Amino acid sequence: MKINVKGVPETMIQTLYARAKETSQKNPKIKDEMAVSIVKQLDYDFSQAEQDKTMSSGVIARTIVLDKMVEEYLDKHKNTITINIACGLDTRCYRMKGKYKHWYNLDLPETMSIRKQFLTETGPIYQIAKSAMDETYTNTINYEGEDVLVIIEGLTMYLTEDDVKKIFCIIEHAFSNVTTMVEVMSPFMVKHISEKSIEGSRAKFTWGIKNGRELEKLIPSFSFLKEVNLIEGMKQLMPIYHVIGMIPFVYHVSNKIIILEKHS
Repeated sequence: MKINVKGVPETMIQTLYARAKETSQKNPKIKDEMAVSIVKQLDYDFSQAEQDKTMSSGVIARTIVLDKMVEEYLDKHKNTITINIACGLDTRCYRMKGKYKHWYNLDLPETMSIRKQFLTETGPIYQIAKSAMDETYTNTINYEGEDVLVIIEGLTMYLTEDDVKKIFCIIEHAFSNVTTMVEVMSPFMVKHISEKSIEGSRAKFTWGIKNGRELEKLIPSFSFLKEVNLIEGMKQLMPIYHVIGMIPFVYHVSNKIIILEKHS
């Protein structure tokens, strides 16, 4: 199937490929058979993604870390409503099957039109074809005061500070008890790194923040709970990161998953 997608939405094809490739390894660190199946159906030039080892390892490290974090949360909070912002072709909702009440995958209309070709989702998994900055998306969510988990993966680094604040403002006003797991990039990496696999597209890193305490200052209605460095995922991929990860500079500039909470 031929797909024409550019800019930030194109990153979903690259991350899908990274997960599919890792799953096909002899001793995979993650298993995403759905990604393997979708990649086989795509008519897309993956040659640049094949060469972009940094992007691929980062995606796998992030998947390792976030899968663990999400599963731990869902095991402790039964009947959670999960919202996956900028879902792309993410398949975590299937890996976590049976652990949540409802799961809403949210992304731009052009992205969701592609997702629907491969993943036809009906309850308890739902699709919302809207921007995370469109406050009407929350009207689609069947919410009766349950715990809400919002996952924001691979998005904030392509936005502006005002965009990030707007996303959190919408979440704040829509839900009373909500936990967010948001991936952030350091300002240093935003300035000095680009993804080879999407150089030809319009996707550029534009925003970063140092850590969870800094993000809490930006969004004071949410409280910082903890953060997990993606080095924790890299350690499983490449044991050398048990050593490299101890270097302060490497630790500080690596992407992090920050957990913020807001209670009524």
